[in-house]
Amino acid sequence: MSHARAHFQRASAARASALAVEDGPIHCTAYELMLVKLAEDKRRLKQIQSMEGKAAVKREVLPDYAPWVEGALEGGRGQPDDVLMTVMTWRIDAGDYSGALDIAEYALAHGLPLPDQFSRTTATVVAEEIADAAKRARDGQQPFDLHTLTYTAELTDQHDMPDQVRAKLLKEAGLILAEQAPAAALEHLRRAQQLDNRVGVKKDIERIERAIKNSAQPPAGGQA
Repeated sequence: MSHARAHFQRASAARASALAVEDGPIHCTAYELMLVKLAEDKRRLKQIQSMEGKAAVKREVLPDYAPWVEGALEGGRGQPDDVLMTVMTWRIDAGDYSGALDIAEYALAHGLPLPDQFSRTTATVVAEEIADAAKRARDGQQPFDLHTLTYTAELTDQHDMPDQVRAKLLKEAGLILAEQAPAAALEHLRRAQQLDNRVGVKKDIERIERAIKNSAQPPAGGQA
Protein backbone atom coordinates (compact mmCIF):
# COMPACT_ATOMS: atom_id res chain seq x y z
CA MET A 1 0.00 0.00 0.00
CA SER A 2 1.36 3.39 -1.00
CA HIS A 3 1.93 6.15 1.54
CA ALA A 4 -0.74 8.26 -0.17
CA ARG A 5 -3.27 5.42 -0.06
CA ALA A 6 -2.57 4.77 3.61
CA HIS A 7 -2.97 8.46 4.42
CA PHE A 8 -6.28 8.51 2.55
CA GLN A 9 -7.61 5.57 4.56
CA ARG A 10 -6.55 7.07 7.89
CA ALA A 11 -8.11 10.43 7.04
CA SER A 12 -11.26 8.81 5.67
CA ALA A 13 -11.80 6.67 8.75
CA ALA A 14 -11.32 9.61 11.08
CA ARG A 15 -13.59 11.87 9.05
CA ALA A 16 -16.25 9.20 8.57
CA SER A 17 -16.48 8.37 12.25
CA ALA A 18 -16.39 12.01 13.31
CA LEU A 19 -19.20 13.01 10.95
CA ALA A 20 -21.45 10.00 11.49
CA VAL A 21 -24.81 10.62 13.08
CA GLU A 22 -25.09 9.60 16.69
CA ASP A 23 -27.64 6.84 16.29
CA GLY A 24 -26.58 5.22 13.06
CA PRO A 25 -23.67 3.42 11.42
CA ILE A 26 -21.10 5.17 9.28
CA HIS A 27 -22.26 5.89 5.72
CA CYS A 28 -19.69 7.30 3.35
CA THR A 29 -17.92 6.28 0.18
CA ALA A 30 -14.65 5.45 1.92
CA TYR A 31 -16.43 3.22 4.43
CA GLU A 32 -18.42 1.50 1.71
CA LEU A 33 -15.19 0.80 -0.17
CA MET A 34 -13.72 -0.79 2.94
CA LEU A 35 -16.85 -2.92 3.31
CA VAL A 36 -16.38 -4.12 -0.28
CA LYS A 37 -12.80 -5.14 0.48
CA LEU A 38 -13.94 -6.81 3.69
CA ALA A 39 -16.54 -8.82 1.77
CA GLU A 40 -13.92 -9.91 -0.77
CA ASP A 41 -11.56 -11.06 1.95
CA LYS A 42 -14.38 -12.91 3.73
CA ARG A 43 -15.21 -14.76 0.50
CA ARG A 44 -11.57 -15.77 0.23
CA LEU A 45 -11.56 -17.02 3.81
CA LYS A 46 -14.72 -19.08 3.28
CA GLN A 47 -12.87 -21.09 0.62
CA ILE A 48 -10.31 -22.23 3.20
CA GLN A 49 -11.18 -25.01 5.65
CA SER A 50 -7.97 -25.02 7.70
CA MET A 51 -7.97 -22.70 10.70
CA GLU A 52 -4.22 -22.30 10.32
CA GLY A 53 -4.76 -21.42 6.68
CA LYS A 54 -7.40 -18.85 7.59
CA ALA A 55 -5.07 -17.30 10.16
CA ALA A 56 -2.30 -17.07 7.57
CA VAL A 57 -4.58 -15.24 5.14
CA LYS A 58 -5.69 -12.87 7.88
CA ARG A 59 -2.06 -12.05 8.67
CA GLU A 60 -1.58 -11.35 4.98
CA VAL A 61 -4.52 -8.97 4.54
CA LEU A 62 -4.56 -7.22 7.92
CA PRO A 63 -1.91 -4.62 6.99
CA ASP A 64 -4.32 -3.34 4.33
CA TYR A 65 -6.74 -2.34 7.11
CA ALA A 66 -4.17 -0.74 9.42
CA PRO A 67 -4.61 2.83 8.12
CA TRP A 68 -8.40 2.57 8.49
CA VAL A 69 -8.06 1.31 12.05
CA GLU A 70 -5.58 4.04 12.92
CA GLY A 71 -7.88 6.73 11.58
CA ALA A 72 -10.93 5.32 13.34
CA LEU A 73 -9.19 5.10 16.70
CA GLU A 74 -7.72 8.58 16.44
CA GLY A 75 -10.72 10.48 15.13
CA GLY A 76 -13.69 8.32 15.97
CA ARG A 77 -16.61 9.14 18.19
CA GLY A 78 -17.68 5.61 18.89
CA GLN A 79 -19.89 5.00 15.87
CA PRO A 80 -20.64 1.41 14.76
CA ASP A 81 -17.97 0.20 12.35
CA ASP A 82 -18.11 -3.37 11.04
CA VAL A 83 -14.68 -3.02 9.43
CA LEU A 84 -13.02 -2.03 12.68
CA MET A 85 -14.73 -4.72 14.72
CA THR A 86 -14.00 -7.48 12.21
CA VAL A 87 -10.34 -6.46 12.16
CA MET A 88 -10.31 -6.77 15.95
CA THR A 89 -11.39 -10.42 15.78
CA TRP A 90 -9.04 -11.16 12.87
CA ARG A 91 -6.11 -9.73 14.81
CA ILE A 92 -6.82 -12.19 17.62
CA ASP A 93 -6.96 -15.06 15.13
CA ALA A 94 -3.69 -13.89 13.58
CA GLY A 95 -1.94 -13.65 16.94
CA ASP A 96 -1.76 -9.86 17.03
CA TYR A 97 -3.20 -9.61 20.53
CA SER A 98 -1.80 -6.16 21.26
CA GLY A 99 -3.37 -4.77 18.10
CA ALA A 100 -6.67 -6.44 18.89
CA LEU A 101 -6.72 -5.02 22.41
CA ASP A 102 -6.06 -1.53 21.08
CA ILE A 103 -9.35 -1.81 19.20
CA ALA A 104 -11.06 -3.56 22.11
CA GLU A 105 -10.24 -0.69 24.46
CA TYR A 106 -11.89 1.79 22.08
CA ALA A 107 -14.81 -0.51 21.31
CA LEU A 108 -15.63 -1.29 24.94
CA ALA A 109 -15.32 2.35 25.98
CA HIS A 110 -17.91 3.29 23.35
CA GLY A 111 -20.08 0.18 23.57
CA LEU A 112 -19.49 -0.79 19.95
CA PRO A 113 -21.30 -3.93 18.80
CA LEU A 114 -19.78 -6.68 16.71
CA PRO A 115 -21.17 -7.35 13.21
CA ASP A 116 -24.51 -9.11 13.04
CA GLN A 117 -23.05 -12.59 12.50
CA PHE A 118 -21.69 -12.57 16.05
CA SER A 119 -24.11 -13.71 18.75
CA ARG A 120 -21.80 -12.84 21.65
CA THR A 121 -21.10 -9.41 23.07
CA THR A 122 -17.86 -7.59 22.34
CA ALA A 123 -16.50 -8.14 25.86
CA THR A 124 -17.37 -11.84 25.73
CA VAL A 125 -15.66 -12.35 22.39
CA VAL A 126 -12.51 -10.53 23.49
CA ALA A 127 -12.24 -12.41 26.79
CA GLU A 128 -13.06 -15.84 25.37
CA GLU A 129 -10.92 -15.62 22.25
CA ILE A 130 -7.88 -14.43 24.22
CA ALA A 131 -8.41 -17.17 26.81
CA ASP A 132 -8.74 -19.79 24.07
CA ALA A 133 -5.54 -18.54 22.42
CA ALA A 134 -3.70 -18.87 25.73
CA LYS A 135 -5.03 -22.42 26.18
CA ARG A 136 -3.87 -23.40 22.69
CA ALA A 137 -0.42 -22.08 23.50
CA ARG A 138 -0.39 -23.98 26.81
CA ASP A 139 -1.57 -27.20 25.14
CA GLY A 140 1.24 -26.81 22.62
CA GLN A 141 3.75 -26.05 25.40
CA GLN A 142 4.30 -22.60 23.96
CA PRO A 143 4.64 -19.39 26.01
CA PHE A 144 1.86 -16.83 26.20
CA ASP A 145 2.20 -13.25 27.36
CA LEU A 146 0.78 -12.82 30.85
CA HIS A 147 0.20 -9.10 30.29
CA THR A 148 -2.15 -9.93 27.41
CA LEU A 149 -4.33 -11.95 29.79
CA THR A 150 -4.24 -9.48 32.67
CA TYR A 151 -4.97 -6.53 30.40
CA THR A 152 -7.87 -8.41 28.81
CA ALA A 153 -9.24 -9.15 32.27
CA GLU A 154 -8.87 -5.49 33.23
CA LEU A 155 -10.61 -4.26 30.07
CA THR A 156 -13.54 -6.62 30.43
CA ASP A 157 -13.87 -6.62 34.21
CA GLN A 158 -16.89 -4.30 34.35
CA HIS A 159 -18.68 -5.84 31.35
CA ASP A 160 -21.29 -8.56 31.56
CA MET A 161 -20.41 -11.99 30.20
CA PRO A 162 -21.06 -15.65 31.07
CA ASP A 163 -19.28 -16.71 34.25
CA GLN A 164 -17.70 -19.61 32.37
CA VAL A 165 -15.94 -17.23 30.01
CA ARG A 166 -14.47 -15.10 32.78
CA ALA A 167 -13.42 -18.29 34.57
CA LYS A 168 -11.49 -19.45 31.50
CA LEU A 169 -9.61 -16.17 31.36
CA LEU A 170 -8.75 -16.28 35.06
CA LYS A 171 -7.64 -19.90 34.77
CA GLU A 172 -5.14 -19.17 32.03
CA ALA A 173 -3.70 -16.20 33.90
CA GLY A 174 -3.49 -18.25 37.09
CA LEU A 175 -1.65 -21.11 35.43
CA ILE A 176 0.97 -18.75 33.99
CA LEU A 177 1.39 -17.10 37.40
CA ALA A 178 1.81 -20.44 39.19
CA GLU A 179 5.60 -20.54 39.07
CA GLN A 180 6.45 -16.86 39.50
CA ALA A 181 3.70 -15.71 41.87
CA PRO A 182 1.91 -18.68 43.45
CA ALA A 183 -0.17 -16.58 45.85
CA ALA A 184 -1.54 -14.50 42.98
CA ALA A 185 -2.07 -17.68 40.99
CA LEU A 186 -4.19 -19.12 43.78
CA GLU A 187 -6.30 -15.98 43.87
CA HIS A 188 -7.00 -16.25 40.13
CA LEU A 189 -7.67 -19.98 40.20
CA ARG A 190 -9.93 -19.89 43.24
CA ARG A 191 -11.97 -17.12 41.67
CA ALA A 192 -12.18 -19.14 38.44
CA GLN A 193 -13.48 -22.15 40.37
CA GLN A 194 -15.96 -19.96 42.21
CA LEU A 195 -17.34 -18.74 38.89
CA ASP A 196 -17.37 -22.19 37.27
CA ASN A 197 -16.74 -25.29 39.36
CA ARG A 198 -16.17 -27.28 36.18
CA VAL A 199 -13.39 -25.03 34.85
CA GLY A 200 -10.83 -27.69 35.83
CA VAL A 201 -8.53 -25.98 38.30
CA LYS A 202 -9.04 -28.06 41.48
CA LYS A 203 -5.86 -30.11 41.07
CA ASP A 204 -3.87 -27.01 40.14
CA ILE A 205 -5.05 -25.26 43.30
CA GLU A 206 -4.06 -28.27 45.42
CA ARG A 207 -0.65 -28.47 43.72
CA ILE A 208 0.09 -24.77 44.31
CA GLU A 209 -1.13 -24.95 47.91
CA ARG A 210 1.27 -27.84 48.56
CA ALA A 211 4.14 -25.96 46.96
CA ILE A 212 3.48 -22.89 49.10
CA LYS A 213 3.22 -25.00 52.25
CA ASN A 214 6.44 -26.88 51.48
CA SER A 215 8.36 -23.69 50.74
CA ALA A 216 7.29 -22.27 54.11
CA GLN A 217 8.58 -25.28 56.08
CA PRO A 218 12.16 -25.18 57.41
CA PRO A 219 14.58 -27.66 55.85
CA ALA A 220 14.82 -31.04 57.56
CA GLY A 221 17.44 -31.01 60.30
CA GLY A 222 17.48 -27.21 60.43
CA GLN A 223 17.26 -25.15 63.57
CA ALA A 224 13.83 -24.39 64.93
